[in-house]
Amino acid sequence: MSATSWFRITACENIPPREGRAVTLGDRELAIFNVDGTFHALDNECPHRGGPLAEGEIEGCIVTCPWHAWQFDVTSGESITDDLKVERYDAKVEGDDVLVAIG
Repeated sequence: MSATSWFRITACENIPPREGRAVTLGDRELAIFNVDGTFHALDNECPHRGGPLAEGEIEGCIVTCPWHAWQFDVTSGESITDDLKVERYDAKVEGDDVLVAIG
């Protein structure tokens, strides 16, 4: 079993509420979302056709892919459009920073 490592992503203030930001962490591109002060991390690539989820609009906990309007729950990575799923990562706030767990 591999150990989980936490990585600093950015300051909380850099991701406003109800918005997402794309970040690269190693060989992964992640979408980090701020849902009213709670942060969530998913793979940034929509499994439908590769759209950038971080650029999608957020309503509640649902992000809509900007390319073809597929929707995903940012808390679980589950699609509400189809039976596809996006990889989800644990995220937390430590001090003024957003951290994401990989491993």
